[in-house]
Amino acid sequence: MEQSRKKFIQQATLGVAATMAIPFAGKAAIAQKVSAQAAPALPVGIAGYTFAKFDVEKSIAMMKRLDLHYLSVKDFHLPLDSSPEKIAAVLAQFAAAGIKVYTVGVIYMKTQEAVDTAFSYAKKVGVDMIVGVPNYDLLDYAEQKVKSTNIRLAIHNHGPEDLLYPSPKEVLERIKTRDTKMGLCMDIGHAKRTGANLEAAIKEAGPRLFDLHIKDVTGALKEAKAIEIGRGVIDFPGVVKALRGISYKGLCSIEYEKDMTDPLPGIAESTGFFKGVITAGM
Repeated sequence: MEQSRKKFIQQATLGVAATMAIPFAGKAAIAQKVSAQAAPALPVGIAGYTFAKFDVEKSIAMMKRLDLHYLSVKDFHLPLDSSPEKIAAVLAQFAAAGIKVYTVGVIYMKTQEAVDTAFSYAKKVGVDMIVGVPNYDLLDYAEQKVKSTNIRLAIHNHGPEDLLYPSPKEVLERIKTRDTKMGLCMDIGHAKRTGANLEAAIKEAGPRLFDLHIKDVTGALKEAKAIEIGRGVIDFPGVVKALRGISYKGLCSIEYEKDMTDPLPGIAESTGFFKGVITAGM
């Protein structure tokens, strides 16, 4: 894997060198190229679980250092039973730092009351999507809520230990005939641990792929551990190519689960590598 990592870095460097070697390109052409590269075709954000050990202020400080501006907020930063005043105050903190809360979750739904709470919470926070895990017997009820609120539900896969949705396959099988606002939040690390072919899963999901939790893992097996992006077994150029192949419109949110008490160096490395893959593939 280290050899593949070096090869990617070499290719990215050669690409930059080749661009610099173009003799006296016209100003319009240069401006057009710069504009195209600046376009956030695959925006990168953060999955809130990354900051499980930190309060809102410290999480914001890290995001600012990382130059990341999209957050999937977790309930330890904004509890499900928050008052309107609490919600407004926390959202104002993020907004003042240039951070957009684009979704909420992961939220587990084991009762109808939990489904009601999740959708009411999303509405109060002002997002149009929930990353959630509804029990099978609540899918009909969740679909009713999706239709009545126009809030999308992105079901999250959690790997071999998950009895409900271990891989993207189980999510897609359960929602394939349901409302098109029911989709998938693919955790690519957990999916890889089930042995899933990530590129094929992205293609199969197509427009049902609403959100992504981006991480790397040490192997395609249950016991694999989270690791910095680019140091594990996931083929990130292949993932990016597959996302572009389906014209993916969602976020790519880094979810860093190694060294969670001191995550900043690992998040920085992971974010830099993943953004490098995106840039190299443009």
